[in-house]
Amino acid sequence: MSVLLMRLAGPLQSWGSAARFVRRTTENAPTKSGVAGLLAASQGRRRDADLSDLAALEFGVRIDQPGTRLRDFQTAHHSDTLKAMPLSERFYLADAVFVAGVSGEAALVQRLYEALLEPVFLPYLGRRSCPPSEPITIGEPLDMGLEQALREAKWEASERYRRRLTASGAAHLDLLLDSPPEVRPDFTLRDLPVSFDARHRRYGLRGIRTLRIPAPGTAGSPQSSPPPHDPTDLLTPVTSRTA
Repeated sequence: MSVLLMRLAGPLQSWGSAARFVRRTTENAPTKSGVAGLLAASQGRRRDADLSDLAALEFGVRIDQPGTRLRDFQTAHHSDTLKAMPLSERFYLADAVFVAGVSGEAALVQRLYEALLEPVFLPYLGRRSCPPSEPITIGEPLDMGLEQALREAKWEASERYRRRLTASGAAHLDLLLDSPPEVRPDFTLRDLPVSFDARHRRYGLRGIRTLRIPAPGTAGSPQSSPPPHDPTDLLTPVTSRTA
């Protein structure tokens, strides 16, 4: 199995799983359907394309910088009649940063990585109005488990946020991972992509387990462990004294 990590950072993001009619909400972290849509767009897949291979990927996300929830009101007009549509209420995450990962068969993960380097359609962070502010790819696919990769990946939050969180003594990050079928999930979301066809979008339920880990590079994290060191190594050996 191979793991592809992605940096999801931008001025605005919106990852809805239960948006209906004039109220369009956002989850606190990227959804599997949203990231699958980003990958499908990068590959140039049409909305009626088969998504079974993307849905089968193991998915996880680390909340590096939760951002701030923002509410906006939008108006629209019907394209044919020009009649005003109802006022809609839309929610976004401002200045948030996430590290998302997918794990699966190595050949598929490699194709997804190459598609992100040269996307066919512009990738966006949940909605077309939310372009990424940084490259999505963090590096080439990794040969390790998804949870390990997310635990060890560099902390992608802004320097100011990292300093503030570290100074508070609460430098921990939340992990959201696909829950195995045999394990009872902490919660569920209807964000398993089945079809993106505009005529009949369909999503299945996905179980999610949550973990809280030390932020990489801080006390208690694997990256922060000091190398073995013996302070006496640099001392000059004492020679025996002569009478």
